[in-house]
Amino acid sequence: MTNTDIKVGMKAETEIVVGTRDTAHHVGSGKIKVLATPVMVMLLEEAALSAVEKYLPPGLQTVGTQLNISHIAATPVGMRVVAHAEVVEVIGRKIIFKVWADDESERIGEGTHERIVVELERFDKRIDLKART
Repeated sequence: MTNTDIKVGMKAETEIVVGTRDTAHHVGSGKIKVLATPVMVMLLEEAALSAVEKYLPPGLQTVGTQLNISHIAATPVGMRVVAHAEVVEVIGRKIIFKVWADDESERIGEGTHERIVVELERFDKRIDLKART
């Protein structure tokens, strides 16, 4: 397995306009109608995946293994959010990202995210075996 095409400095971003379905109230993570932390985390993971996915050989994929995220400011419905991810370290199969999200006025979240490169065929076999137990 090789992920030699993954390099420090690779980056990507994703964005949404916060809708009512993205709120803490809707996803069950609170009662306030602002961007839910789980939705922000999803955007950060999506940005990380986008930064590296196209550089992986066929049969390889990354899976998230660790998140260390602070959600530091609320974002109301209707405001645009951009989530960013940048590769800061590659250690064997492990890829470490600096991640952050900004709304139209300020930084709303930041932290680190780790993903591991896996062989899909092997991974799928392990999951199938686990599902049968």
